[in-house]
Amino acid sequence: MLVHGRISLKWLALLILSAAVVAPAQNIAVVKEKAVSGDAEAQYNLGNLYAFGPGMPQDYAQAAIWYRKAAEQGRADAQFALGDLYEDGHGVPQDYAQAAVWYRKAAYQGYAVAQLDLGVLYEHGSGVPQDYAEAYFWLDIAAAGKVAGQTPEFAAAYREGMRKTRDEAASHLTPVDLSRVQERARKWFEDHPAKSN
Repeated sequence: MLVHGRISLKWLALLILSAAVVAPAQNIAVVKEKAVSGDAEAQYNLGNLYAFGPGMPQDYAQAAIWYRKAAEQGRADAQFALGDLYEDGHGVPQDYAQAAVWYRKAAYQGYAVAQLDLGVLYEHGSGVPQDYAEAYFWLDIAAAGKVAGQTPEFAAAYREGMRKTRDEAASHLTPVDLSRVQERARKWFEDHPAKSN
């Protein structure tokens, strides 16, 4: 997938993180049963099965339904995934404002990839007012975040990409504005201990 002219590594990361979902028919049946009964983790996993397979036909509309159920129960990974479907227009109408809503929910829970995407939306003014200070804030937090389940090399490359995007947003800020947003980010880090996601 291309997002704002770049290959989306976030879907690759999401796919790797969801690799624990096994696809034999009996496991799919168990996941579906748990999802229908309201289990948020199973709902998220069922969304992944519809989005990525294996063992099921790809159906982004169904993925969106199950991600939404899990997202509404507060799962940051599902909130991110639903936001991504809105950003890309897969299974739902493309809607950057809705993408921002779901990314923001996940970002406030410390989900680094959602922080990155929310920052990019602010940088480009997609679904939100263009705001380089807000872009810098979320991109700075994302660059410091941890993405669990990744090799150190992948995580380092991912953080480096976030830093470059953050620094591009910083180039549009005055020194005073940059100092203010850096202070805001410093306070965020004090109030929100680092999480892996």
